[in-house]
Amino acid sequence: MFQVVEYKRNDMMISTNHALIQMDRVCEFLAQSYWANQRERTTIIKSIEHSLCFSLFHGQTQIGFARVVTDGATFAYLCDVFIDEAYRGRELGKWLVECVLQHPDLLNIRRFLLVTKDAHGLYQPFGFEVLHEPDQFMEIFRHC
Repeated sequence: MFQVVEYKRNDMMISTNHALIQMDRVCEFLAQSYWANQRERTTIIKSIEHSLCFSLFHGQTQIGFARVVTDGATFAYLCDVFIDEAYRGRELGKWLVECVLQHPDLLNIRRFLLVTKDAHGLYQPFGFEVLHEPDQFMEIFRHC
């Protein structure tokens, strides 16, 4: 459905190839996050299967991840972004977001959303802003 792309920088690689995702690592990372620590493994796997995913590798070890829920035409939602703690501070999060936004199937997306509690500084340089008209957005939020 989506183009498989790879981005390389020294001994690091970002790939959208689902076959490369190290599911145990991703589930472990998300279990430690504030936004997905209650998410069941089966839910994580299903969400990955239905998303465009970006896996960041150092050699053969997955050290980062980002997931985009999208129709590939008009809307995208960036979520589940993480970098392994041991690799933070190396601007890998910036590189990961940059690669997400450069993906050929996401270049012409009209509305690209994300939700973050504390990483505004990561996303703002890429053009993400607070909602211009938040009163036009509605949600159903279930504590599942």
